[in-house]
Amino acid sequence: MRIGVLASGSGTILAALLDADLPIVVVLVDRPCAATERARAAGIAAEIVERDSFGDDFDRLAYTHRVVDVLERYGVDLVAMAGFGTILEKPIHDAYPGRIVNTHPALLPAFKGWHAVEDALAAGVKVTGCTVHYATLEVDDGPILAQEPVPVLPDDTVESLHERIKEVERRLYPTVLAQLVANEEGRA
Repeated sequence: MRIGVLASGSGTILAALLDADLPIVVVLVDRPCAATERARAAGIAAEIVERDSFGDDFDRLAYTHRVVDVLERYGVDLVAMAGFGTILEKPIHDAYPGRIVNTHPALLPAFKGWHAVEDALAAGVKVTGCTVHYATLEVDDGPILAQEPVPVLPDDTVESLHERIKEVERRLYPTVLAQLVANEEGRA
C-alpha cells in the first residue's frame, strides 16, 4: 500500500503521519509551505502542484487532473488529506474510489466546511471533536471511520480549541490510516 498525502500548511498532521511510519511515497501541496520541508527531511518526495488562482477564474477540474497525474506517477494506492486547502473535483474520486481519507476538526455531520472550529464556538456547543472519514465529492460527507470528542472550555478561543482538536487528530488519524494499511496487507 502506497500513500500519497495532500497538505497545504505547516505540516503538523503530516509530521504525525511520518512519525507513525506509514508507507508514504509522496507529499503533494497546493502552495509553497512547510509540509514540503517536513517531507524532504523524512526522505519522502515532495511535489508542488501550485494553484494558479484563488479567484473565480480557478479551473478546479484542470487542477484536479494535475493532482491525479502526480499521484498516479508515484503509484499511490491511498490518498490521505492532511489539511489540504483545495477542494478537488470528480477525477480524483474516479481515480481513487473509496480510497481518499480526510480528517476534519468537528464531529461530523456537524460543522462541515473550512470554518468548523469557529462554527462550533459560535453555536455554543459543549463538545466538538475530530472525525476521520472517507472523502467524497460532497465536502465532509463521506462514511465516518473514527471520531473522538473534545470538550469546549468556557474560555476557549478558535486557536485554543483548534489546537486541542489537532492534538487528537495527530493521534487518531495515523492510527486509522495504519489500520487501513494493515487491513489491506492482510488481504494481499
